[in-house]
Amino acid sequence: MIGYALCGSFCTFKDSTAALKKLKEKYDEILPIMSYNAYSTDTRFGDHGMWNKMIEGICNRPIINTIYDAEPLGPKISLDALVIAPCTGNTLAKLASGITDTPVCMAAKAHLRSDRPLVIALASNDAMSANLGNIAKLLTRKNIYFVPMCQDEPIKKPHSLVADFSLLEETLEGAIAGRQIRKLFL
Repeated sequence: MIGYALCGSFCTFKDSTAALKKLKEKYDEILPIMSYNAYSTDTRFGDHGMWNKMIEGICNRPIINTIYDAEPLGPKISLDALVIAPCTGNTLAKLASGITDTPVCMAAKAHLRSDRPLVIALASNDAMSANLGNIAKLLTRKNIYFVPMCQDEPIKKPHSLVADFSLLEETLEGAIAGRQIRKLFL
């Protein structure tokens, strides 16, 4: 079973759910997890009810959206891998610092206790400024893999990085095999 978590980078939900649909074609069981904000916030990119219904429909199971329900992942509910797509800069900083105050952070902590792969598809406007140290910290951690990323708008958002969601499946397969994939963007 694969865990699939979403955080509040709402502008990437369309790409994330497209990647989730692709994963569902390959993996029979996908467990959806959402941060509090991702689960309950309406935005210009869609209302939370629409996204929640779509994600539950793709995965054919209810979304884990509480710390209480996320805590058993790892010791009691074993995942082959956990994907966080999108992973916000806020969640990235919490993962780097060991903070578990959201369902997604608790799921990641609980999952990593079992030495299984965690795949991060980052979407952050401060990735190359305030969060650069957190990226470096997590790159050195065992069992953490990043979906290759690039600047989405270098002029308007010079510190922003976003994962290439089309590479999520390949990154997940690499992570399960214990290797980080790398891509050159031109």
